[in-house]
Amino acid sequence: MTLFSGSWRRRGALITVATAGAIVGLSAVPAVAHTPNWSVTCSEVSVDLTAYGNSDQNTVTITADGKDLLPTENFKNEFHKKLALPEHSTELSIRLVVKAADGERYNVDQEKTAPVCEGTTPSPSESTTPPPAESPSTEVPTEAPSESAPPSEAPTEEPTSSEAAVPSSEPSPAGDNLAETGSSSATPVIAGAAAVVVVAGAGIMWAARKRRTAQN
Repeated sequence: MTLFSGSWRRRGALITVATAGAIVGLSAVPAVAHTPNWSVTCSEVSVDLTAYGNSDQNTVTITADGKDLLPTENFKNEFHKKLALPEHSTELSIRLVVKAADGERYNVDQEKTAPVCEGTTPSPSESTTPPPAESPSTEVPTEAPSESAPPSEAPTEEPTSSEAAVPSSEPSPAGDNLAETGSSSATPVIAGAAAVVVVAGAGIMWAARKRRTAQN
């Protein structure tokens, strides 16, 4: 009887330990099974979430440079999706946020960078090439007409000493005309004629008197 009861006690203990181990193992499965896998290329985002349990309170959100690429979406246990990225000429910052229904310790908040695809032409606003310099205006500024300076007089050439020593053969500009002084070369002739007239007049008067005297 003692051996029988002792064997049952051992069996009961083993069953208890096995049951406790099974409970602990089952409770630990979700913690180990949460598997968030995701990747980013220049053109798309791939997300694979597995073993998150059967609760529909699990959520996933994806943004690109702060803009919603995948608005918050609920899922059960698993989530698989590929999302195309918008065209971009600079790198994009992609953020994945996963909230697990069975505890905040299983939440995911990660960021990755989406590179620029080859052959993508940067937009003019993002181009590093400086804008071409403006060509100078061809218009000639209008200036107020300035008063022209009077032409300078040509300097008078002074004769050299050799020229001053040679007498000029040309007649003087004054010619033979002398300054008038009140007399001229005809004055003596006029005076002589006047004297002759006076003498002749006196002779005529004397002859006339003599004739009168003779008649009386």
